Amino acid sequence: MSNPQIPKEGVAVVFDKCNGPIRVDKHHHVVQPSELKPGEVLVRVEYTGVCHTDLHAWKGDWPAAPKTPLVGGHEGAGHVVAIADGTTTTLKVGDAVGIKWLADSCLNCENCRLGSEATCDLAQCSGYTVDGSFQQYAVSFARHLTPIPDGLPLEVAAPILCAGVTVWKALKEANAKPGDWVVISGAGGGLGHLAVQYAAAVGYRVVGIDTGDDKRKLLASYGADTFIDFKQFGGEGKLIEEVKRVCDGKGPHAAIITSAGGAAYNDALEYLRPHGTLVAVGLPPDTYIKANVFWTVFKSLRVVGSYVGNRQDAIEALDFAARGKVKPQIVVEPLENLEKVYHRMEQGAVPGRIVLKNF
Repeated sequence: MSNPQIPKEGVAVVFDKCNGPIRVDKHHHVVQPSELKPGEVLVRVEYTGVCHTDLHAWKGDWPAAPKTPLVGGHEGAGHVVAIADGTTTTLKVGDAVGIKWLADSCLNCENCRLGSEATCDLAQCSGYTVDGSFQQYAVSFARHLTPIPDGLPLEVAAPILCAGVTVWKALKEANAKPGDWVVISGAGGGLGHLAVQYAAAVGYRVVGIDTGDDKRKLLASYGADTFIDFKQFGGEGKLIEEVKRVCDGKGPHAAIITSAGGAAYNDALEYLRPHGTLVAVGLPPDTYIKANVFWTVFKSLRVVGSYVGNRQDAIEALDFAARGKVKPQIVVEPLENLEKVYHRMEQGAVPGRIVLKNF
């Protein structure tokens, strides 16, 4: 099943070694329908978000290096243009679909059966172990593509496919209920501003921690009950005292850490109320959580690592966006701008999410 208009070549952004030159390849080979293996689908990628994970892949600063050469990207939104012969799927040519970080998994192991496909030993990751969405035509695996709801613009869907899914999963790990206080650290960033919206949509009382009046106003519009500018509480323990104060004097029931700063983790262990949950999401390099064993036990605290969501989490996350409950703050730029976007990300100069247009 294919579209006869599939070209032989397309545009892709590629690097050949970590931290090396990034090149725009205008003659990148487009896999043809006859080359697809059973289970594979060819997607014409129209928009793709840029995530900090993509920057980490280029820099090569994670414990396991990505494949090279690499086409990065894992927040791709586009349409199916070909499906390999022998593929069992409900997808059809023309369907709008999303490419996520999790490209494929076995679906047979214990982790997959429990809905934790990302921790499958055979998991493949878009833009890391297999080529991703920074190209006009991407080969994907049918069983892990996510259908995009009718009427949801693809440029809006793109960042939901990683940032949205990730924070929605993290909130489900928070062990909180409507009316509980939930702190979002790094609330104005690509992950954080979505976490605030999901948290507000399900009835949590939300405290956003970040800095700047622009983020204060933005997060208030997204439903944050309180904003704390961390730069105004730089003294020893001052931020912790302020978080406790605004959360009924007892501290929040949960803290979702999307911040790129490692200090946010240890602060959370100080300001959480008894039975509170720290959900680790952000990945600042060389960071360790130092939990005092006595107080962790005495307060019955939970520390939970939350990776990415599963296939169902992705469908739920997109549904919030389709119903207008969640809307990413995006700036659309051409695909060729990727290297410039990376440099702005390194400088912390990217509010919300950058989405690249692939055509």
